[in-house]
Amino acid sequence: MSVFTNVLKQIKQAANHSSIPPSIFEQLKNPERILQFSFPVTMDNGSVKVFEGYRVQYSSARGPYKGGLRYHPQVNLDEVKALAFWMTVKCAVVGVPLGGSKGGVKVDPKKLSAGELERLTRALTRRLALFIGPQKDVPAPDVNTTPEIMAWVRDEYEKIVGYQEPAVVTGKPLNSGGSQGRVLATAQGGMYVLQELVNKLKIKPKQTTVAVQGMGNVGGIMAQLLYQAGYRVVAMSDSSGGIYNPRSLDVPAAEKFKKQNGSLKNFPNTKAISNSKLLELPVDILIPAALENQITDKNVSRIKARVIFEMANGPTTPEADIKLAKRKIIVVPDVLANAGGVTVSYFEMVQNLQQYYWHEGEVMTKLKPIMIQAFKQVWQRAEQLKLSLRTAAYVIAIERIAQAIEARGKY
Repeated sequence: MSVFTNVLKQIKQAANHSSIPPSIFEQLKNPERILQFSFPVTMDNGSVKVFEGYRVQYSSARGPYKGGLRYHPQVNLDEVKALAFWMTVKCAVVGVPLGGSKGGVKVDPKKLSAGELERLTRALTRRLALFIGPQKDVPAPDVNTTPEIMAWVRDEYEKIVGYQEPAVVTGKPLNSGGSQGRVLATAQGGMYVLQELVNKLKIKPKQTTVAVQGMGNVGGIMAQLLYQAGYRVVAMSDSSGGIYNPRSLDVPAAEKFKKQNGSLKNFPNTKAISNSKLLELPVDILIPAALENQITDKNVSRIKARVIFEMANGPTTPEADIKLAKRKIIVVPDVLANAGGVTVSYFEMVQNLQQYYWHEGEVMTKLKPIMIQAFKQVWQRAEQLKLSLRTAAYVIAIERIAQAIEARGKY
């Protein structure tokens, strides 16, 4: 299934409920620039291996391109184009003055040594150096990339340009110009949105069951925050599968178990469950926080959750979206739910450029009203136009992007 085909459907659906000119609609269907490259890396055994990569710079109408960089064996151009568009929308939904981009290298980083991973990252940076920078395009961590990898990108870039430029990437370690609160940002931003939704629906956390697919920086931290807030987290999973206890899980104990054993397999007092079956559990809130295309036309009829809260990018296909809407299942879209990450990435850029850094409390104090306001605007537009939250978010985003394009003039 083409992920970018899904994007085009989402753009068209939003455009049908907006008054943007057809010419701008046509522009939004295509990225401004696609970079496709290959680069050699010397492996530990002395052999040379060539890797393939992509960087899609989708829109700069609202500001410099901004988007993650992922390392994954299944990276492809179709996926990267879709992710770049979603970043464009995400920045517009929360109102940060940035465009959207995304990058990826086709590689399984788990099969590389630390030295090979660093050499790959530095070789990649040399290919990208002409096209990135705080006034051009600012990469960030994504699937299988880390703060340490971002520090390597910064260091290699600075060697090339010959001066200090911490704002060339975000998601860096604190001692390399990173922002306090960045690790928590995506999950905490999601919690701010979720709390607003819970208030709208008038449901109580202690009576609310939640299943979380994915235990990375987003899903794992989200599960912990939910547990601390009193929600009944009944299922969690990582790439190898998951665990389920219909009463509740001890999330901190599960996190500790995974760190010690490498997976959740055989965690006490739970039933083993696959990632696909986790999606079909009878829970109040389902949180996909892994990869794209998890809820599709094939399994949507078996979804039992009252709310789907998308902490992953693109976990629900347009066909599934339509069926979920018909069943009155609320879907809080990724471009709103997980936008806390890019918002704090923007904060990191601001701090780097000003050379003035904030403490974590200050970061979260600035993040909370942005996420709450974005939710309220999307909710209000959805009620006004009788749309799903996703379509309402897209309508708001493309209107803001269109206004920026029109303000620049036609020529």
